[in-house]
Amino acid sequence: MSVLVIAEHNNAQLNAATLNTLAAAKELGADVHVLVAGSGASEVAASAAAADGVAKVFHADSAVLAHQLAENVAPVIAAIAGNYSHVLAPATTSGKNILPRVAAVLDVQQISDIIAVISEDTFKRPIYAGNVIATVKSSDSIKVMTVRTTAFDPVSATGGSAEIVAIADVADAGVSGFVGEELAKSDRPELASASIVISGGRGMQNGDNFELLYSVADKLGAGVGASRAAVDAGFVPNDMQVGQTGKIVAPDLYIAVGISGAIQHLAGMKDSKVIVAINKDEDAPIFSVADYGLVADLFTAVPELDAAL
Repeated sequence: MSVLVIAEHNNAQLNAATLNTLAAAKELGADVHVLVAGSGASEVAASAAAADGVAKVFHADSAVLAHQLAENVAPVIAAIAGNYSHVLAPATTSGKNILPRVAAVLDVQQISDIIAVISEDTFKRPIYAGNVIATVKSSDSIKVMTVRTTAFDPVSATGGSAEIVAIADVADAGVSGFVGEELAKSDRPELASASIVISGGRGMQNGDNFELLYSVADKLGAGVGASRAAVDAGFVPNDMQVGQTGKIVAPDLYIAVGISGAIQHLAGMKDSKVIVAINKDEDAPIFSVADYGLVADLFTAVPELDAAL
């Protein structure tokens, strides 16, 4: 049997998370196929076909898939899922929205956030905010899984030459419609793909003080995140939240500024390659996971860091 990976994209570009998901799929030791469901997404299909290890790309192109509503995408996946032993998608907002519906249609149990492939039916996934790693074995004929992309190194975006097959039979489920969206615009790297992330917590005191972090981030080419406490306090928008209920990141360098290190935040960043913490409380839990810790007032330390860059 083969493995089907659901491509994440915006109809123009293939999201890098798909390449990480392909890496997980390759570990299953079967042919890897990709489904690109969207509207006017031929460039995305071509990018998927060029990815290393992809044997075939299915391209479902229809106006009803323009916004990739789960109610319309799920039937497309379910219609071809019977040909596969595994169906994988990145554990992103989109993947977490679509795959549970696919699993329900197929009458199988979804496995969420896998971080390792042990065998074709056994996987590892974090539970209890990452404090316990569960090894789960599935007896379902089709394994439907979301992949924690930070746990797998991406495959190469080039080197493949997969066949692209069109899927024409796409229908509107008629149970949902796209109303609108508000997208945050930034010249900084997207959090999930940034190699450097600097995040602020409640210790920043207000949103204006995040300008200190923005200045450092611009010099480092970093993405800027925040703890849930900072988001809940209204300092920054929730698309910047890093943690169990926010974005999961694993950059080469993570700088935590004024973040105490609640368990929910650690769950979203503790797999970072190098962690630097700046906090005036020497007993803050963040220091337990930090590779380098600086006990100092952030309003002194961060401007000094900025000046030194």
